[in-house]
Amino acid sequence: MSQVLSDLVSLLALEPIEENLFRGASQDLGFRQLFGGQVLGQSLSAASQTVDEARHVHSLHGYFLRPGDASVPVVYMVDPVRDGGSFCTRRVTGIQKGKPIFTCMASFQTIEDGFHHQLPMPEVDGPENYKSEVELARMVAPMIPERMRERAISDKPIEIRPVTLINPFAPKPCEPVKYVWFKADGVLPDDPHLHKYLLAYASDFNLLTTSMQPHGVSVFQKFMQVASLDHAIWFHRDDLRMDDWLLYAMDSPWAGNARGFSRASIFNRQGQLVASVAQEGLTRVREDWR
Repeated sequence: MSQVLSDLVSLLALEPIEENLFRGASQDLGFRQLFGGQVLGQSLSAASQTVDEARHVHSLHGYFLRPGDASVPVVYMVDPVRDGGSFCTRRVTGIQKGKPIFTCMASFQTIEDGFHHQLPMPEVDGPENYKSEVELARMVAPMIPERMRERAISDKPIEIRPVTLINPFAPKPCEPVKYVWFKADGVLPDDPHLHKYLLAYASDFNLLTTSMQPHGVSVFQKFMQVASLDHAIWFHRDDLRMDDWLLYAMDSPWAGNARGFSRASIFNRQGQLVASVAQEGLTRVREDWR
Protein backbone atom coordinates (compact mmCIF):
# COMPACT_ATOMS: atom_id res chain seq x y z
CA MET A 1 0.00 0.00 0.00
CA SER A 2 1.41 3.39 -0.98
CA GLN A 3 1.76 6.11 1.65
CA VAL A 4 -0.90 8.27 -0.02
CA LEU A 5 -3.33 5.33 0.02
CA SER A 6 -2.52 4.59 3.66
CA ASP A 7 -3.25 8.23 4.46
CA LEU A 8 -6.61 8.00 2.68
CA VAL A 9 -7.56 4.81 4.54
CA SER A 10 -6.78 6.62 7.81
CA LEU A 11 -8.81 9.64 6.66
CA LEU A 12 -11.87 7.41 6.17
CA ALA A 13 -11.47 5.55 9.49
CA LEU A 14 -12.77 8.50 11.59
CA GLU A 15 -12.36 9.26 15.28
CA PRO A 16 -15.29 8.27 17.55
CA ILE A 17 -15.90 11.17 19.94
CA GLU A 18 -19.26 10.14 21.45
CA GLU A 19 -21.97 7.60 20.73
CA ASN A 20 -23.09 8.10 17.09
CA LEU A 21 -20.69 11.03 16.77
CA PHE A 22 -17.46 10.97 14.76
CA ARG A 23 -14.77 13.37 13.60
CA GLY A 24 -12.90 13.17 10.30
CA ALA A 25 -9.81 15.06 9.19
CA SER A 26 -9.95 16.96 5.90
CA GLN A 27 -7.66 16.93 2.87
CA ASP A 28 -6.99 19.79 0.47
CA LEU A 29 -7.01 18.64 -3.16
CA GLY A 30 -6.68 22.14 -4.56
CA PHE A 31 -10.33 22.65 -5.44
CA ARG A 32 -12.33 25.76 -4.54
CA GLN A 33 -13.99 23.79 -1.74
CA LEU A 34 -13.68 20.51 0.18
CA PHE A 35 -13.75 17.50 -2.17
CA GLY A 36 -17.21 15.93 -2.09
CA GLY A 37 -15.85 12.39 -2.31
CA GLN A 38 -14.20 12.83 1.08
CA VAL A 39 -17.54 13.67 2.69
CA LEU A 40 -19.26 10.77 0.90
CA GLY A 41 -16.66 8.25 2.06
CA GLN A 42 -16.51 9.55 5.62
CA SER A 43 -20.31 9.71 5.94
CA LEU A 44 -20.57 6.09 4.84
CA SER A 45 -17.83 5.17 7.29
CA ALA A 46 -19.69 6.90 10.13
CA ALA A 47 -22.99 5.19 9.28
CA SER A 48 -21.37 1.76 8.92
CA GLN A 49 -19.74 1.99 12.34
CA THR A 50 -23.21 2.12 13.94
CA VAL A 51 -24.56 -0.96 12.11
CA ASP A 52 -24.22 -4.68 12.84
CA GLU A 53 -21.43 -6.35 10.83
CA ALA A 54 -23.92 -8.75 9.22
CA ARG A 55 -25.57 -5.87 7.36
CA HIS A 56 -24.03 -4.29 4.29
CA VAL A 57 -24.78 -0.91 2.76
CA HIS A 58 -26.72 -1.17 -0.50
CA SER A 59 -27.50 2.50 -1.14
CA LEU A 60 -26.58 6.02 -0.12
CA HIS A 61 -28.39 9.23 -1.12
CA GLY A 62 -26.83 12.54 -0.15
CA TYR A 63 -27.06 16.31 -0.60
CA PHE A 64 -24.22 18.81 -0.48
CA LEU A 65 -25.67 21.75 1.47
CA ARG A 66 -22.74 24.17 1.80
CA PRO A 67 -19.19 24.38 0.47
CA GLY A 68 -16.86 22.55 2.82
CA ASP A 69 -13.60 23.99 4.19
CA ALA A 70 -10.59 21.74 3.57
CA SER A 71 -8.64 23.38 6.40
CA VAL A 72 -10.86 22.11 9.25
CA PRO A 73 -12.23 18.67 10.28
CA VAL A 74 -15.79 17.50 9.69
CA VAL A 75 -17.97 16.20 12.52
CA TYR A 76 -20.46 13.48 11.56
CA MET A 77 -23.66 12.97 13.55
CA VAL A 78 -25.41 9.65 12.91
CA ASP A 79 -29.12 9.22 13.56
CA PRO A 80 -30.07 5.51 13.85
CA VAL A 81 -33.42 6.00 12.14
CA ARG A 82 -34.51 2.37 11.97
CA ASP A 83 -33.34 -1.20 12.64
CA GLY A 84 -35.68 -3.69 10.99
CA GLY A 85 -35.56 -7.42 10.44
CA SER A 86 -33.79 -7.19 7.07
CA PHE A 87 -32.99 -3.51 6.56
CA CYS A 88 -31.69 -0.68 8.71
CA THR A 89 -31.41 3.01 7.92
CA ARG A 90 -29.01 5.70 9.07
CA ARG A 91 -29.15 9.46 8.58
CA VAL A 92 -25.77 11.21 8.64
CA THR A 93 -25.11 14.94 8.89
CA GLY A 94 -21.63 16.37 8.25
CA ILE A 95 -20.99 19.57 10.21
CA GLN A 96 -18.34 22.28 9.98
CA LYS A 97 -18.27 25.50 12.02
CA GLY A 98 -21.63 24.66 13.57
CA LYS A 99 -23.49 24.29 10.26
CA PRO A 100 -24.41 21.23 8.18
CA ILE A 101 -22.45 20.94 4.93
CA PHE A 102 -23.78 17.51 3.90
CA THR A 103 -26.61 15.16 4.77
CA CYS A 104 -27.41 11.66 3.56
CA MET A 105 -29.47 8.56 4.18
CA ALA A 106 -27.79 5.16 3.97
CA SER A 107 -29.64 1.83 3.87
CA PHE A 108 -28.16 -1.51 4.95
CA GLN A 109 -29.43 -5.04 4.34
CA THR A 110 -28.64 -8.58 5.37
CA ILE A 111 -27.52 -10.88 2.53
CA GLU A 112 -30.41 -12.66 0.78
CA ASP A 113 -30.97 -14.83 -2.29
CA GLY A 114 -32.97 -13.30 -5.12
CA PHE A 115 -33.32 -12.69 -8.84
CA HIS A 116 -30.28 -11.43 -10.71
CA HIS A 117 -29.66 -9.63 -13.99
CA GLN A 118 -27.41 -6.82 -15.17
CA LEU A 119 -26.55 -4.77 -18.22
CA PRO A 120 -23.45 -5.89 -20.13
CA MET A 121 -20.14 -4.13 -19.65
CA PRO A 122 -19.18 -1.74 -22.48
CA GLU A 123 -16.47 -2.97 -24.86
CA VAL A 124 -13.49 -0.91 -23.73
CA ASP A 125 -9.77 -1.71 -23.95
CA GLY A 126 -8.14 -2.66 -20.65
CA PRO A 127 -6.39 -0.16 -18.35
CA GLU A 128 -2.91 -1.25 -19.46
CA ASN A 129 -3.57 0.64 -22.72
CA TYR A 130 -3.93 4.06 -21.10
CA LYS A 131 -1.86 6.59 -19.16
CA SER A 132 -2.90 7.71 -15.70
CA GLU A 133 -4.26 11.18 -14.98
CA VAL A 134 -1.05 11.95 -13.08
CA GLU A 135 1.12 10.99 -16.07
CA LEU A 136 -1.04 13.13 -18.35
CA ALA A 137 -0.91 16.06 -15.90
CA ARG A 138 2.88 15.91 -15.69
CA MET A 139 3.05 16.21 -19.47
CA VAL A 140 1.24 19.59 -19.35
CA ALA A 141 2.22 20.77 -15.86
CA PRO A 142 3.01 24.41 -16.83
CA MET A 143 -0.53 24.84 -18.18
CA ILE A 144 -2.22 23.78 -14.91
CA PRO A 145 -3.30 26.67 -12.64
CA GLU A 146 -0.69 27.20 -9.95
CA ARG A 147 -3.09 26.57 -7.05
CA MET A 148 -3.82 23.07 -8.43
CA ARG A 149 -0.50 22.18 -10.10
CA GLU A 150 1.39 20.53 -7.25
CA ARG A 151 -1.52 18.29 -6.30
CA ALA A 152 -2.32 17.45 -9.93
CA ILE A 153 1.16 16.05 -10.59
CA SER A 154 1.71 14.35 -7.22
CA ASP A 155 1.07 10.67 -6.46
CA LYS A 156 -2.57 9.78 -5.82
CA PRO A 157 -4.22 7.15 -3.60
CA ILE A 158 -6.65 6.35 -6.43
CA GLU A 159 -5.05 5.76 -9.82
CA ILE A 160 -7.33 6.95 -12.63
CA ARG A 161 -6.68 6.08 -16.28
CA PRO A 162 -8.97 7.97 -18.67
CA VAL A 163 -10.20 6.14 -21.75
CA THR A 164 -12.02 9.24 -22.99
CA LEU A 165 -9.53 12.10 -23.34
CA ILE A 166 -10.76 15.68 -23.09
CA ASN A 167 -8.42 18.66 -23.40
CA PRO A 168 -9.40 20.71 -20.31
CA PHE A 169 -7.51 23.80 -21.55
CA ALA A 170 -9.23 23.91 -24.97
CA PRO A 171 -12.36 21.76 -24.64
CA LYS A 172 -14.49 21.10 -27.71
CA PRO A 173 -18.12 19.95 -27.69
CA CYS A 174 -18.46 16.17 -27.77
CA GLU A 175 -21.00 13.55 -26.77
CA PRO A 176 -21.74 13.28 -23.03
CA VAL A 177 -20.15 9.84 -22.58
CA LYS A 178 -16.97 9.10 -20.66
CA TYR A 179 -15.04 5.99 -19.62
CA VAL A 180 -12.23 5.79 -17.07
CA TRP A 181 -10.47 2.91 -15.32
CA PHE A 182 -9.62 3.39 -11.63
CA LYS A 183 -8.29 1.48 -8.62
CA ALA A 184 -6.59 2.02 -5.29
CA ASP A 185 -2.81 2.39 -5.45
CA GLY A 186 -1.93 -0.73 -3.49
CA VAL A 187 -3.29 -3.89 -1.86
CA LEU A 188 -6.08 -3.33 0.67
CA PRO A 189 -7.25 -5.42 3.66
CA ASP A 190 -10.15 -7.85 3.12
CA ASP A 191 -12.64 -5.47 4.71
CA PRO A 192 -15.73 -5.08 2.47
CA HIS A 193 -16.77 -1.91 4.30
CA LEU A 194 -13.43 -0.22 3.52
CA HIS A 195 -13.74 -1.03 -0.19
CA LYS A 196 -17.16 0.65 -0.23
CA TYR A 197 -15.88 3.74 1.59
CA LEU A 198 -13.15 4.05 -1.03
CA LEU A 199 -15.58 3.50 -3.89
CA ALA A 200 -17.82 6.25 -2.53
CA TYR A 201 -14.78 8.53 -2.31
CA ALA A 202 -13.63 7.76 -5.87
CA SER A 203 -17.12 8.01 -7.39
CA ASP A 204 -17.04 11.82 -7.13
CA PHE A 205 -14.14 12.09 -9.61
CA ASN A 206 -15.04 12.66 -13.28
CA LEU A 207 -18.80 12.21 -12.98
CA LEU A 208 -20.06 15.80 -12.94
CA THR A 209 -17.80 16.95 -15.77
CA THR A 210 -19.43 14.43 -18.11
CA SER A 211 -22.43 16.76 -18.29
CA MET A 212 -20.16 19.60 -19.44
CA GLN A 213 -18.74 17.79 -22.47
CA PRO A 214 -21.48 18.72 -25.01
CA HIS A 215 -20.93 22.40 -24.18
CA GLY A 216 -17.17 22.60 -24.68
CA VAL A 217 -16.33 23.85 -21.18
CA SER A 218 -14.16 22.53 -18.36
CA VAL A 219 -13.44 23.17 -14.68
CA PHE A 220 -10.14 24.80 -15.67
CA GLN A 221 -11.96 27.75 -17.21
CA LYS A 222 -12.19 30.63 -14.75
CA PHE A 223 -15.78 31.52 -15.66
CA MET A 224 -17.18 28.09 -14.66
CA GLN A 225 -18.66 27.63 -11.18
CA VAL A 226 -18.89 23.87 -10.70
CA ALA A 227 -19.96 21.94 -7.60
CA SER A 228 -21.76 18.72 -6.68
CA LEU A 229 -25.35 19.24 -5.50
CA ASP A 230 -26.35 15.67 -4.71
CA HIS A 231 -24.96 12.15 -5.09
CA ALA A 232 -26.44 8.67 -4.98
CA ILE A 233 -24.70 5.28 -4.97
CA TRP A 234 -26.19 1.80 -5.18
CA PHE A 235 -23.83 -1.01 -4.20
CA HIS A 236 -24.66 -4.23 -6.07
CA ARG A 237 -21.91 -6.58 -4.92
CA ASP A 238 -20.43 -6.97 -1.44
CA ASP A 239 -17.27 -8.57 -2.88
CA LEU A 240 -16.21 -5.49 -4.86
CA ARG A 241 -12.49 -4.76 -4.69
CA MET A 242 -11.03 -1.29 -4.91
CA ASP A 243 -7.51 -2.70 -5.30
CA ASP A 244 -8.35 -4.17 -8.72
CA TRP A 245 -9.31 -2.21 -11.82
CA LEU A 246 -12.88 -0.94 -12.12
CA LEU A 247 -14.43 0.64 -15.21
CA TYR A 248 -16.44 3.83 -14.62
CA ALA A 249 -18.89 4.11 -17.54
CA MET A 250 -20.56 7.55 -17.39
CA ASP A 251 -23.12 9.43 -19.43
CA SER A 252 -25.19 12.59 -19.06
CA PRO A 253 -28.76 12.46 -20.41
CA TRP A 254 -29.66 16.06 -19.48
CA ALA A 255 -28.44 19.50 -18.51
CA GLY A 256 -30.38 22.72 -17.90
CA ASN A 257 -31.04 25.59 -15.48
CA ALA A 258 -27.30 25.75 -14.61
CA ARG A 259 -27.40 22.07 -13.54
CA GLY A 260 -25.98 18.96 -15.14
CA PHE A 261 -27.17 15.40 -14.47
CA SER A 262 -24.81 12.44 -14.85
CA ARG A 263 -25.19 8.72 -14.17
CA ALA A 264 -22.79 5.81 -14.28
CA SER A 265 -22.25 2.08 -14.03
CA ILE A 266 -19.15 0.62 -12.39
CA PHE A 267 -17.89 -2.77 -13.58
CA ASN A 268 -15.04 -4.99 -12.40
CA ARG A 269 -12.66 -6.58 -14.91
CA GLN A 270 -14.82 -9.72 -15.00
CA GLY A 271 -17.69 -7.63 -16.40
CA GLN A 272 -19.75 -7.76 -13.20
CA LEU A 273 -21.74 -4.63 -12.34
CA VAL A 274 -20.57 -3.71 -8.82
CA ALA A 275 -22.26 -0.33 -8.36
CA SER A 276 -24.38 2.38 -9.98
CA VAL A 277 -24.04 6.12 -9.40
CA ALA A 278 -26.05 9.26 -10.19
CA GLN A 279 -25.26 12.90 -9.53
CA GLU A 280 -26.58 16.36 -10.27
CA GLY A 281 -24.21 19.29 -10.11
CA LEU A 282 -23.99 23.02 -10.53
CA THR A 283 -22.55 24.01 -13.93
CA ARG A 284 -23.01 27.76 -13.82
CA VAL A 285 -21.39 30.23 -16.21
CA ARG A 286 -20.19 33.23 -14.19
CA GLU A 287 -19.74 36.18 -16.54
CA ASP A 288 -18.39 38.19 -13.59
CA TRP A 289 -15.50 35.68 -13.24
CA ARG A 290 -14.21 36.04 -16.82
